[in-house]
Amino acid sequence: MKAVLQKISRPTNASSILLDRRLDDAIPFQWHHHPEFELTLTLNSRGQRFIGDHIGAYDDDDLVLVGSNLPHTWHSAGKLEGAEPHVALVLWFHPEWVERLEEGFVELAGVKAMFERSAPGLQFSADVAARVRPLFEGLRRLAPEERLPDVLSMLTILAREQAVTPLSSRVVTPSGRSVDRGRLDRVLDHIHLHYAENPSMDELADLAALSLSGLHRLFLRHLNMPVSEYLMRLRIGEACALLSGSARSIAHIADAVGYRSLANFNRQFKAAKGMTPRAFRDRFRSAA
Repeated sequence: MKAVLQKISRPTNASSILLDRRLDDAIPFQWHHHPEFELTLTLNSRGQRFIGDHIGAYDDDDLVLVGSNLPHTWHSAGKLEGAEPHVALVLWFHPEWVERLEEGFVELAGVKAMFERSAPGLQFSADVAARVRPLFEGLRRLAPEERLPDVLSMLTILAREQAVTPLSSRVVTPSGRSVDRGRLDRVLDHIHLHYAENPSMDELADLAALSLSGLHRLFLRHLNMPVSEYLMRLRIGEACALLSGSARSIAHIADAVGYRSLANFNRQFKAAKGMTPRAFRDRFRSAA
C-alpha cells in the first residue's frame, strides 16, 4: 500500500485552498501525502483515522492538522445521520505561505509555531472543534478572496489551544529553503512509491543531486533522523494500516512492506510499537 503524492493546484486569489467534500456512501481509504499542510474537520462520520503510523478512532467534529508530506487518510465505518452525507471540510496551506507568516505580522508567530508542531499531526479537542466549526462551515459561502480574515481567526484560536494531541511517531519536518524542499520532495516521493523495493542510498542521493553524506545531512536537518530510520518508520506505519485494515497474513504483510525476513519484521515492529504485529492486530480489532 503506497502513499500517493497528491498534486494540489495553488489558487492565485487566496492564501489557502478549501475543499468541501460530501460523500453519501463512505469516506474511502485513500493513503496519500502532499507538501501542503492540511486542516480537516470531519462531520457526520465515524471510523478510523490513519496518520503516519497513528491509527485511531474518530467521530463527529473530528479536527486534525496534518503536517507537510505526512501520509494520511480517513476511513469511515458509519454515519450519525444516515440520510445526510459524510462531510470533510479541508483547508490546505502551502509551506511557503506558512514560512512567510511572520513577515510583517508578528501577531502570527503563534500560528506559525503551531504549523511547525504539526509535523506528526495534531488532534484538537472536541470543545475547540465546536468553537471553530461555524467559522469553518462559513468559508463555503465566501469567495476565495474573502476567506482570509475568518481563516486567520480560526488559526489563531487553534494556536492558543493547549489540549492538543500529537498523533504519529513518524515525522516529516517541512524545510524553509526552497532548494531543500525540492530535493526533499523528490526523495520522499520516490521513497513513498518504492519503499518496499528497498531503494539504495546511491539511488536516493542521485535523485536529490547530493553526495551520500549530503543526503544524510538533508534528512538529519529536516527530518531529525537518518534515511534508514525514515524507511523503517514508513514500513512499520504501512504495516500498521495493513494489519488493521486487511485480513492478510502477517508474513504477507511483512513482504508487502519490504521485509524479506519475517523475524526481522517482528523484531523491528515490536521495537517501534512495543508489541508484536499479532498483538497489534488483536488490540485494534478488540478496540473496533
